[in-house]
Amino acid sequence: MAKKQTAESDESRLKQKIAQKHADQSNPEGDATIRSLRKRLKREQRRRRALALRRKHAGGNKPAETAAPAAG
Repeated sequence: MAKKQTAESDESRLKQKIAQKHADQSNPEGDATIRSLRKRLKREQRRRRALALRRKHAGGNKPAETAAPAAG
């Protein structure tokens, strides 16, 4: 059984957490929790982009002739 997808994506949740931590901190660059959240966000973004690229490659490349046959 697959996991149920939440209404809110992991990316948006991580972005909200990072924004909240940035607002609370005076020196956000030195905070380990913000750094780990940022790393998790980047990992999710890489995963999403890789999935989109895999889907694009799996779709194939159809020649223009078969996509729009000439009426004749």
